Amino acid sequence: MTKIKKSPAFDLSPVKKSGMRELHPLDGALLLMHFAFRGLVVKADLFLESQGLSRVHHRILYAIVRTEGLSIGGLQDLLGVSKQALHKPLKHLQEEGYVIAERDVVQHRTKLLHLTPKGVRLEQAASDHERKAIQDALGTVSPSQQRVWMEIMTALARNA
Repeated sequence: MTKIKKSPAFDLSPVKKSGMRELHPLDGALLLMHFAFRGLVVKADLFLESQGLSRVHHRILYAIVRTEGLSIGGLQDLLGVSKQALHKPLKHLQEEGYVIAERDVVQHRTKLLHLTPKGVRLEQAASDHERKAIQDALGTVSPSQQRVWMEIMTALARNA
């Protein structure tokens, strides 16, 4: 592995202010990932909070709208969460009229999830905040750098 230069993460205001120091050559990459994720979701999180929801609710809506007719078990698998972890936020989304669960006509024990028009609008608004953050960030680098970023994100996502 090649020597990694000191990361620009240690020049970020909150990091600099805290006096945090690098203990490993990859500490900067970890910090950048942390702050990049915060930068990605900050506006979406504020929007969701104004609606009485959280990032967990958004991830559920995001998954359902892109896999229409997803079963509850399929949603658990996709998000990598337990039935217990999914129950409360999914129930809240149903109670608030964002999600409906209908029995599968073939497998009666299975419930299939769908977003209501209200759920579709909410998911789109929250995701628009995140899409804008990605678009703005990608606009600061060349197409070849964008491809490298996608390769790195893909490699990390494969570990999930």
